Amino acid sequence: MGLVFRVASTSGPVAREVYRLLNEIKLDSPVVTTLRGYSLEDSDVVIVVGDDKLILKTIFELGNRGNPILGVSEDPTKGFLSQCTINELKDAINTILKRTYHIEENTRLAIRVDDGQTVPAVNDAAIFPSRSATLMEYSLSINEEMIWRDYADGVIVSSPLGSSAYSLSAGGSLIHHDAPVFGIVPVNSIDITRRPLIVPNTSSIIIDGVSSKHGVEVIIDGLVRMPVKERVVITKNDVPCRFIHVDGPSSILSKLEKKIHLAEELLRIPPSAKLIIKILEYEGPLTYRDLVKKTMLPERTIRHALGVLVSRRLVAKKPLLRDARQKLYYLPAHVANTSLRS
Repeated sequence: MGLVFRVASTSGPVAREVYRLLNEIKLDSPVVTTLRGYSLEDSDVVIVVGDDKLILKTIFELGNRGNPILGVSEDPTKGFLSQCTINELKDAINTILKRTYHIEENTRLAIRVDDGQTVPAVNDAAIFPSRSATLMEYSLSINEEMIWRDYADGVIVSSPLGSSAYSLSAGGSLIHHDAPVFGIVPVNSIDITRRPLIVPNTSSIIIDGVSSKHGVEVIIDGLVRMPVKERVVITKNDVPCRFIHVDGPSSILSKLEKKIHLAEELLRIPPSAKLIIKILEYEGPLTYRDLVKKTMLPERTIRHALGVLVSRRLVAKKPLLRDARQKLYYLPAHVANTSLRS
């Protein structure tokens, strides 16, 4: 069994701390910034030091290689997918080397867009118009049986683990991570009878007949965008994602409470504010002018929504480096790590 360390940058403070620790414990392990094309043995353990987004990127890079992953957070509050902090990494390494850890397997989605290759996803497939604030039309079928035809902002299909991410903030059900099911959530449908749907994970979920004025795309785990011409087929992926826990049972359930509180807070804000959060989640930090352009909402509506979000600490702002008169709006860590994508 070998250990491979994945960091965002080999020259940053996180990498320096990893190198220092490896030198201290006299462990000769590679430190890499990507696993694409990297040769791994089946028994190798991947240790990801970074936030939840980096952990999701690493799983995406692994594809259908089933190597177990230990998530290590830089933040003392921990990310949703991490098991320990960087200050606890030395003890975690010793636990792994002694093989006294626990592995939790989580079902992934297998997503096929039109006639393309199948892509695995940890959390969800979010099918939305390419331009925000526009409706899309689509049909939902389960195992070739039509369920509904809908007009909505979009539709999300989530794994049990992903049910506590974007799906939850869109009004979906919270699913226990061991349940053999998937969740389907129509987003802001014009038909109030379109409610979240739970289906067996043996199902073939088909989103087809998609159309929107500016095109439709599927966003996989918030990382990859793929244009959709006609259909998206979602099934259970053959290989689950495997997380290492070094201190006993899964810590995921213990982290759900803060997600539930945040979801309740999101339900109390106006739709325009929810749209801004969604855009900041997918696009990253944006200026006021950027938000006006991407949402196509009236400036007065944007100002009011930002005022609500900043006052409730759901969005933060800082001066734009190239022009201090402008503000850059972004999701603070407690929202970014617990709301839509983690």
